Order: sequence, then C-alpha cells, then structure tokens
Amino acid sequence: MEPVRKGTTGVAVEDIQDRLTALGYRVSEVERKAQEYGPSTAEAVERFRMDKGLPVGDEVDTATWSALVDEGYHMGDRTLYLRLPNFHGNDVRTMQNALNVLGFPVGEVDGYFGAHTEAAVKLFQENTGMLADGMAFQDTFQALWRLYHVWGDKEATGVPDSLGAVGFARAASVLEENAIALCAGDPVARNVAGRIWNLATATSEHSGLVLLNSAGELPRDATVLFELTSVPKEPRPGVAQVSMDACGDDLPRRLRTAYAASRHKPPCVRIQLPEAAAAYDGSFTSSQAQMVAGVILDAICSAFSMA
Repeated sequence: MEPVRKGTTGVAVEDIQDRLTALGYRVSEVERKAQEYGPSTAEAVERFRMDKGLPVGDEVDTATWSALVDEGYHMGDRTLYLRLPNFHGNDVRTMQNALNVLGFPVGEVDGYFGAHTEAAVKLFQENTGMLADGMAFQDTFQALWRLYHVWGDKEATGVPDSLGAVGFARAASVLEENAIALCAGDPVARNVAGRIWNLATATSEHSGLVLLNSAGELPRDATVLFELTSVPKEPRPGVAQVSMDACGDDLPRRLRTAYAASRHKPPCVRIQLPEAAAAYDGSFTSSQAQMVAGVILDAICSAFSMA
C-alpha cells in the first residue's frame, strides 16, 4: 500500500483515526471531523509504532496498517484455527494468555495461532466438556469469557505451587470448608478414591470430603463432584474432563478451570487416571495407587486455594 502521511484526507484517514482512538490514542476532534491527517494523528501514529516496536516514523505504511488491524481484533470476533499463514492479532494474544493462566500452556504469548496454541485449545475444550477439535468457535470463546474472573488481568508466571507450598493447615481448611464428593466407576479408580478419602481424613478429622458408591448418592450441599476413572471414556456433554497424563504439574489449574467452567449444579469433573492405572494385570501397584491419590488430593486442595 502507498503510505498514508501528513496532509492526506479522506475515508482512509478516518479509518486510521477510528482504530487509533479505539486503542486509546488521542486524535483531535477537529482532525477527525475533517478526516485530516494532521499533527495529532501523526503523533498518535508515531506513539503506536513505538509501542509495537516498529521503526520510528509518523506515517502508516503496510507494516503499521497490519499492526493496527491486528490490534483491533477482540477475542470472539472471528473463528480461530490452525492455518498457514497463521491467524495473528490481539484476539489470539488474549486467548493465549487466558489459556496459559488457566493451565493450558501455549508457550510464548506471541499473538500467532500456531501448533502449540491449537494443542492448548484442544486440551481446554476436552477439559471443559466440549468437542476437542482445536478450532475456536463461539462456544470456546464463551467458555473462556465465563472464566474471566480466573484469568482476567493476570499473566501466567509459571506452574502453581502444589500442596507442599499451600501448607498442611490450608489443606485442612479447604477440606473443612468444602463439601467435596468423590465417586469412581471401576475397581482401580475405587481403590484410588478410597486412598484419597483416607488421606483427607488423616489431614482433618472434620474433612467434608465424602466417598460415594455412585453419583446418584450426591449430597444436596455438595460443592463439587469428582468422578475418577481408569478406563478411558467418551466425553459426556457438559462434563469437564481432566486427563492426568496430559496435565503434568498443571493439574491444580486444570481442576480449577474444569470446576469453574462446569455448567452442572454442583459442578462435575471427571478425572482420567494415568494410563498405567488402566492395567488390570497387577502392574499398577499399591504404591502407585497411593502416590496418585496423594497427587489428586494435593491438586484439589491447591485448586481450591487459588485466588
């Protein structure tokens, strides 16, 4: 494109002025009414270029125009998916930061919808009970906006601390203040669930964590229902699903995200145990079951301790 510079007038200038004003840059009303590229417009462009790391200047060239367009996108304005060239813009950057804070790492928040961002979107969709296709349609954006109270105005600064940093007293407080229900549908999962109950009871004699034979026994005052399974199951509409194998150290944030995103009353979160737990040949030992139980209880207490 031909650069737009001082002295230019017309609708192209008006478009530039509207975009700059929407981004918080000051352009005089006189110049806006006249659609004139005057001193205040030039100053706003110069500041914008500096803020975006573009070469110093006060004219709108191709790179500056592209940056202005990118900054004008808000999350949900368009469908995002993996393609070449990658989608890029403010909407992608917002989504990347939200996913990072919620525990679905995309790596660097660069505003480009690449392979790592697609993988994070798939994990988020699976975690919140949606079709995990990696394509961000309105249902994905709506789920993210519903969780704005979790990620808004925050930047991911690393993996959250687990129970070891929360502290024994805080863990006991979480268990006493929340009516956490736990159920399991297969022998291995029931073994782990029983160990979680034992650990919770040992943490506090006033623990509100209850072990159910089935989800049908759910108490009316339950804060959340965690359903354990060692056997892979098809996603159930509206039921958040968290795979321990896919989480690593992000399990607390994944559980918190799933809990916050659930549309059930009370929230229902399915936890898929590590792949090793699916073996019924005795290779999944009591020691492993105890370790998994400890990891899950730690993650639950950490998730409910997050601000």
